[in-house]
Amino acid sequence: MTRKPLFIGSAVALVTPFTKDGVEYNKLAELIEFQIQNQTDALVICGTTGEASTMHDDEHIAVIKFAVDKINKRVPVIAGAGSNDTRHAIKLSQAAEAAGADAILSVTPYYNKTTQKGLYEHFKQIAQNIRIPIVIYNVPSRTNLNIDPSTLKALSAIENITAMKECNLSQVGDVINACAEDFTVYSGDDNIILPMLALGGKGVISTMGNIIPKDVHDLAAHFFAGDIESARKIQLGTLNLIKSLFTEVNPIPLKAAMNLLGKDVGSCRMPLVDISEPHLEFLKQELQAYGLM
Repeated sequence: MTRKPLFIGSAVALVTPFTKDGVEYNKLAELIEFQIQNQTDALVICGTTGEASTMHDDEHIAVIKFAVDKINKRVPVIAGAGSNDTRHAIKLSQAAEAAGADAILSVTPYYNKTTQKGLYEHFKQIAQNIRIPIVIYNVPSRTNLNIDPSTLKALSAIENITAMKECNLSQVGDVINACAEDFTVYSGDDNIILPMLALGGKGVISTMGNIIPKDVHDLAAHFFAGDIESARKIQLGTLNLIKSLFTEVNPIPLKAAMNLLGKDVGSCRMPLVDISEPHLEFLKQELQAYGLM
């Protein structure tokens, strides 16, 4: 049986709105509705942008369950469930599946890292312990570990390892050439959406989509409709905004932007701190230039 993509187009890695006491669920519900109203094709809950690394397991799964119930099958829910501890990754993945997630996003093990053989075994063991699809997340800038195309080729043969979020543009062509034809590649960086689509990617898991979801959706939609020029204009038009959203570690500038735009998502959790004043001024400048303020 040919595996279908979880989504085609734009998924948004949603921020988690926090108060000093926990998650602001009413605000999370508002953010979800904003995304669906703006034609976002899927939502990633408790990913890097959602600060899952600062959540204890009960809170992590509660946020996934809340989002699943609120979204109510209107778009796919991809739940962050990665860990550098394989046993913990399996536990989180099973809990996300039980909470109703349509798929999980599983990051490359970090800090202790591993070999390419270890990567294969890590993801294979997760896949053997759940039934829902797995999106592998390759982000060498955070993990200091790259998944080689040959390793992805072997992983793509496992039935429920169906896709990857790729941040290493230099190897995308090799990955697509190597992997099973029904294995899906998504851009993991906002500034390379169009190049990734041109190489055969099926969409993006986006950070900037938190504030400009319709534009991100339209970029992909134009490309798949054959209107490359319109897609190119959107991509080029977002580049300065993207720079302002990544002057500091994500989601520090993103949450600052959302608060400036009246979304009131709160601050990041420690060890992430508030954006510095020079970067805040640059962010304001680019939000204004884009027409958001």
